[in-house]
Amino acid sequence: MPLTMNREVFITAAITGSGGTQDRSPHVPRSPEQIANSAIDAAKAGAAIVHCHVRDPETGKPSRELALYREVTERIRDSGTDVVLNLTAGMGGDLLFDGTEAMNRMGPKSDMAGAEERVVHVVECRPEICTLDCGTMNFNEADYVMVNTPGMLRDMAKRMVASGTRIEIEAFDTGHLWLAKSLAEEGIIPDPVLVQLCMGVPWGAPDDLNTFMAMVNNVPKHWFWSAFALGRHQMPYVAAAVLGGGNVRVGLEDNLWLDKGVLATNAQLVERAVTIISNLGARVITPAEVRAKLKLEKRAPLGK
Repeated sequence: MPLTMNREVFITAAITGSGGTQDRSPHVPRSPEQIANSAIDAAKAGAAIVHCHVRDPETGKPSRELALYREVTERIRDSGTDVVLNLTAGMGGDLLFDGTEAMNRMGPKSDMAGAEERVVHVVECRPEICTLDCGTMNFNEADYVMVNTPGMLRDMAKRMVASGTRIEIEAFDTGHLWLAKSLAEEGIIPDPVLVQLCMGVPWGAPDDLNTFMAMVNNVPKHWFWSAFALGRHQMPYVAAAVLGGGNVRVGLEDNLWLDKGVLATNAQLVERAVTIISNLGARVITPAEVRAKLKLEKRAPLGK
């Protein structure tokens, strides 16, 4: 296919994620205040969108606590820094087994929630965007499955749309795009459709360029898309995504390092991405431009 680079690029900063990185870098934010401050710093560095999970402030472990999402949202909204807020809705589908001889029951570390519980923070906090992981898949752990059945995704998506929030489809493999296209054709995910291509997440789509272009070529032409890869491939994928016609995601959710032996902050990763995008001859666009492009509405949380 001919090279058609994107010359009007938005950056998403994925601030903290749900991985067990809280003790691997002092820059991974834990408390709502730390998460919000890191998001604000990333926005000041050039990120138009901040993608936020929350963590237990004491242990740093991933959480689904509504009060934590509410505090992060209010701190960002009250900061005076304009940025598009993107909250995860990927928690609550974690199925773990106690080894291969105990497959008839969930292990005690499982976290399985219904559709209403999985999106309650979206309904309450009213972000412009929230994520929908469009498929079930194995992750790197031996007996862990990320569970997102078609019925669950339809239910969650309808609740997200009813709340007035734009869905960002997270696609970890080509089959996830197939399902996402079906949801869009059914009218469950309305236009404009936004998709994040998640590359190199074991055991989803590997982050080689042939697989990446297979993912890109499966995105409908009228959809908006962004992409990221993990670890040392994060910055090369900034260039790959722009050259392929898309937008970019960076941040500590996907990569802890600025250079070999140098731990990064979210703001530093965004600054590096801005440099790459600018050197390619493209322009980094603002939150206001993203809202116009994706037809987003900035709203205060319920009760504010």
